[in-house]
Amino acid sequence: MSSIIEVRDLSKTYASGTPALAGVTLDIREGEILALLGPNGAGKTTFISILCGLVTPTGGQVTVGGHDILRGYRAARRMIGLVPQEIALEYFETVMNTVRFSRGLFGEAPDDAYIERVLRSLALWDKRDAKLRELSGGMKRRVLIAKALSHGPRILFLDEPTAGVDVNLRREMWDVVRALKAEGVTIILTTHYLEEAEEMADRVGIIDRGRLLLLRDKTDLMHEFGQKILTVELAEPMTALPPALDGLGLTLAPDGLSASYRYDSNADRSGIARLLGSFAAEGVAVRDVATAQSSLEDVFLRLVRDLA
Repeated sequence: MSSIIEVRDLSKTYASGTPALAGVTLDIREGEILALLGPNGAGKTTFISILCGLVTPTGGQVTVGGHDILRGYRAARRMIGLVPQEIALEYFETVMNTVRFSRGLFGEAPDDAYIERVLRSLALWDKRDAKLRELSGGMKRRVLIAKALSHGPRILFLDEPTAGVDVNLRREMWDVVRALKAEGVTIILTTHYLEEAEEMADRVGIIDRGRLLLLRDKTDLMHEFGQKILTVELAEPMTALPPALDGLGLTLAPDGLSASYRYDSNADRSGIARLLGSFAAEGVAVRDVATAQSSLEDVFLRLVRDLA
């Protein structure tokens, strides 16, 4: 898969002396969904702002579709649609006119047939004549996406696209993003919701304090760094683990009715057989045993701790 964005040694230090990015290098593949994770102040929004031409980098080089973002600004920006985190709309304007205006800002000729296709794909066509102040929060976010797609970009940046929305709306937005990917749009999103990255992303990048700590295919990342959790449900509650079990890496639940054990499913030996044998040897009755894969949240917290 070819790269549509190439970033080399990108850095940004603000006039106050605050470093926001420090030597970020990565390639973004055409047609993928890339999720950028990191805490507040990690540099995610600065990264997006530079690639979209809103902030000038201190150093490094970025090309979008082969166009340098500084020397070939217009050509590079033409390929990009940006959906900001904040909802900033003219509330007394209609949906249709709002999207038309955004298309005109890029110098594109009027094309109501194209705008109709965009609005229909986002379930906004029935609201085309509604004023923005009449729309729900979820509909307003869809209008932001329609504005970003108004000029037919090949790349879409989503900065915290589901911040502050409820679970049902978040899942609706995921469906919208998947549909855009199916149409060949490259999508880069920043998010605090690790569930969001786990659900949608092809690759995951982790940024902390302006540095790109890791960039990996999501499946490989989960396979390499993910752990499984064995939960042993006890027949009777325990106030403390017997000495023979205490040193095996078990964690007793606060109610004393279960104990959990983390292990690497890729290791030659998981230690489970020894563990269960120790339960039997100690006469501890086990009601049930279950395993679960660790989430991307577990992986993220571990990586930030180990790589920072």
